[in-house]
Amino acid sequence: MKKIFSSKYSWLLLLAGLIVINFLASEIHFRFDLTQEKRYTLAAPTKKLLTNLKDPVSITVFLEGDMPAGFKKLGNSAKELLQEFKEYGTQNIKVTFTRPGEDSTTGYTMDSLMRLGLRPTNVRVKAKEGEGEEQRYLFPGAVLTYGDRVLPVDFMQGVSLEGGDPVKAMNSLNNVEALLEYKLISGIEKITTDTVPLVGYLLGNGEPQTYNIYDFIERTLKPNYRFTFLPIDSVNIIPQVFDAIVIVKPVVPFNDKQKLKIDQYIMNGGKVIWMIDRLYAEMDSLMRKQSDFIAFDRNLNLEDQLFKYGVRINPDLVQDLQCDKVPLVVGNYGDKPQMQLTEWPYFPLLNSYSGHPIAKNLGQVLSLFPNSIDTIKTAGISKTILLASSANSRTLVTPAMVSLNSVKTEDDIKTFNRSHIPIAVLLEGKFSSLYSNRLSGAVLDTMANLYQQPFLPQASVPTKMIVISDADIVSNVFSQQQGPLEMGLNQFTQTQYANKDFILNSLEYLVNNSGILETRSKDFTLRLLDPKKVESDKTFWQIINIGGPVLLILLFGAIFQALRKRKYQR
Repeated sequence: MKKIFSSKYSWLLLLAGLIVINFLASEIHFRFDLTQEKRYTLAAPTKKLLTNLKDPVSITVFLEGDMPAGFKKLGNSAKELLQEFKEYGTQNIKVTFTRPGEDSTTGYTMDSLMRLGLRPTNVRVKAKEGEGEEQRYLFPGAVLTYGDRVLPVDFMQGVSLEGGDPVKAMNSLNNVEALLEYKLISGIEKITTDTVPLVGYLLGNGEPQTYNIYDFIERTLKPNYRFTFLPIDSVNIIPQVFDAIVIVKPVVPFNDKQKLKIDQYIMNGGKVIWMIDRLYAEMDSLMRKQSDFIAFDRNLNLEDQLFKYGVRINPDLVQDLQCDKVPLVVGNYGDKPQMQLTEWPYFPLLNSYSGHPIAKNLGQVLSLFPNSIDTIKTAGISKTILLASSANSRTLVTPAMVSLNSVKTEDDIKTFNRSHIPIAVLLEGKFSSLYSNRLSGAVLDTMANLYQQPFLPQASVPTKMIVISDADIVSNVFSQQQGPLEMGLNQFTQTQYANKDFILNSLEYLVNNSGILETRSKDFTLRLLDPKKVESDKTFWQIINIGGPVLLILLFGAIFQALRKRKYQR
C-alpha cells in the first residue's frame, strides 16, 4: 500500500477515488436529523404517497432570484424538502425553481399565475449595489402538473405577514416553512387522486343559499369535493354515500323526523360539521337601525341532540378585545355622518391553543356574534377545542343587548376577564343515539324493512363531528363592484383571515383517512438570540471570533514545527 501511494501514478489513484466518491454522493443521499422537532424528517404518510406515485408530478416553485432574507430562507427550505421528495418519488418527482416570466420553458407569467389562484406578495428588494430599494411582487407558491391536471399551491394562504412588523413577519414565515410539507404533499395527493369525497349541504331548515355563502360553495367545496345539496325532507334516510354533510346556519326549528335522520347517519359512521347560530344577531339589523337591538334565541330544537353527543351551545354572545374592525358612526360633520373604523368586540378573532392538526400554524379566524360552547362529559367521546377566544373576553347572556358602543369605560374593559372561550369543538368516538328506547315498534320496523337501515342505538364505528357556534365563519361579503368576496375578508381593511383554511382543514380531517393532515402538526421552533445577552456578552464573543482563529493557526504552526524538528533531529 505504501509503494502504491509513493509511486508516480498515485495521483491517478487519488483522482479515481474522488470520482467514485462524488458518484456515490450523487446517487446516495442521507442525513441525520438532530433537530428536536424533527424538521428534516418526512412524515410516514408523505413517504407512502411519494413511493406509490404511478406517473410523474412536475413541481414548479416561484422562489428564485433576488428576495428578502426571509423568502430566501423559505426558498432554500423548499429546495431541501423537495430534494427529500425526490428521494422517495425518484423519477416521478420533477422540480423546477424559477421566476414568473423569466424562464421561457415554463411559460408562467404574473397574470397567468393570478388566474390560477396564486396571490402575489409585495416586498421591497435592493435594485442594484449602491441604489435604493424597489417594490417587487413575489409569488411564494408552486404549480403542480400531473398529466393534464394543474393545481396551484399558495404557500402564504392562511398566513399573514402582520402588517410589516419584522418579528411577527419572521414568525409568520416560520409558520409557512413549517407548513411546506403539508401544502405540497396535500397538493400532490389531490392532483393524483381519482376518487373525490362527496359532501352534502343540508337544506330544509332555512339554511342560506344566497351570495353570502357563494365563496363557501363555489370556491371552497366544489373545487375540492364532489358536492350536492341535500334536502332533508326529500329522503327517508341520509345515504351513506355522503362522506360528510354540513349544516350551515339553520333558522327554522328541527323536528324529530329530521333529527332522527341526522342521528342515524352519524350512528352509521357519517361525519357532520354543525355551524349553528343559536341567537339571532345580525350586523344588517344593527346598521339599518343604527341603534341597539336584542339578540334572541332561535329555538332550533337541537339542544338535546348536541348535548347527547357531548356539547352545549349556550344562549349568549362572546365578546373579545382581540377583534376585527368595522365602520361605525362616531359623529357628524355638518349634516353628514362621520364614519371611523372601530374595534368591534362582537367580531372576535379566534385562535387555536390545542395544537391539533386542523388549526396548527393557522392564522386568526374571524367570527361574527359567536356563542360559547360547553363540553359535556360523555363516555367514549374525546373532545378537542379547535378555536377559542383570546385571554381577554367575556360573554353576554341572553337576552343580550347588542350595542354600538359596547365598550365605554376602563371599568367596562376590566370585565373582559375570561380566557379561551370555546367556539369550535371536535368530537370523536362512538356516539350514542338520542332516540334509544324512544321509538315505537312501527317506526323500527319501517326503518329496518322499508328503508333497509335498521335503527342503531350506538354508532357502529368510531366517527367524528365538528360543532362551531358561529355559522358566519363561512359567510362572505357581497360587493356591488366586485361581487362575492372571499370568506374571512374584511372589505374595509382588506385583511384576509384564515376562515377558508380552517374549513378546508376540518373537512379534510373528517373525510381523508390517509393521515396527510398530520403533517400540519410539524412545528419549527424559531430560536432567536436574546438581545440583552447579546449586548452584555458582545465583547467576549468578539474576542472568541477574532482571536480564536489566530490562536488556532499559531497552535497548528507550533505543533507542525515541533513535529518537523523532532523528525529531522532523528
